[in-house]
Parts: sequence; C-alpha cells; structure tokens
Amino acid sequence: MRLEKRQPTGREKNEAALQLLEKLREQLYCSNISIVRQSAFHLSWMQEDGLEILREALLGNTPRRAKSAAAYGLRKMRGRMRKSAEQTLIEGLSHSDPPTALICRNALVVLKRGVKGGKRSVKPKGKGKGRKFDIKAVPGKDRRRRSPQRGRRPDDQAPSRRR
Repeated sequence: MRLEKRQPTGREKNEAALQLLEKLREQLYCSNISIVRQSAFHLSWMQEDGLEILREALLGNTPRRAKSAAAYGLRKMRGRMRKSAEQTLIEGLSHSDPPTALICRNALVVLKRGVKGGKRSVKPKGKGKGRKFDIKAVPGKDRRRRSPQRGRRPDDQAPSRRR
C-alpha cells in the first residue's frame, strides 16, 4: 500500500522523532500482524502524534488488520490521551464501513470490561477455608536412615530395581 506524505504538526521535537513516527506509520500497514500490533502499541506512547496516526488508520480506507491494530493501540493509550482515544473509538461506532464499526464496538467492550487478574482463582482468607489437605503427621528426627550397604546384592547377581 502506498502512503501519502504526512504533514508534520509542529509538535515533533526533532528529525529523529519525525523519522520514528514515519517508520511506525509504515509498519502499521505491514503484512505481518505481529509487526502491525507492535507498531500500534508504540504509537500509543506517542501522545498526540500517535493518536493522529492511529485515528487515520482506524477511520480511513485501510486494511482490516491495520484497523484492528489501530483499535488495539487506541485501547492501550494512557494518560491524558486516554479520553481522546475513547472518543475516537466511539466515533468509529457510527462509521459507514461495517467492519470499522464492529472493530470499534469490540474495542470498547474490551476497554470497558478492563483487564482481569488472569485465570487464577482468588483463595479465601482465613484458617481452614479452602485448604486442599491437612498435614497429619510430621516424621520425627529419630527416624533411622537406611545404610548404603543394606539392600545391595552380591556382584554375581543383577542389580535390583526399586519401585
């Protein structure tokens, strides 16, 4: 896909920032979905410039993987750009392209649900609740150990197998 030149907004600090933004923008339209999602995540850290590029990818005439990655990047926005990113997703709900509206709806569902603590179950607190087993007895220190000589067979016999 051929991208047209992006106009700098004036917020970029130097030439290195411009090059990084251009590189991430090109990677957003790559054929490898892993690179696309990684680029969207990096753009989510770029504040206004990243929001602008992700918004362009989500609401523009772009491939579906770029749109879903842009929605992922908008979901991962933090700080002062979070509300703007959420507004962009809400705006995408009324988009004329049905896949874009569906992507935005799913992103908002995930955003509203939040991240759970994983698949671990919460263990109840307190004594005796939720224990799987109780310790019945602890062997004492006076228990005799088996000597290495005991249990050996003479050399002419085959070694025994322990089970």
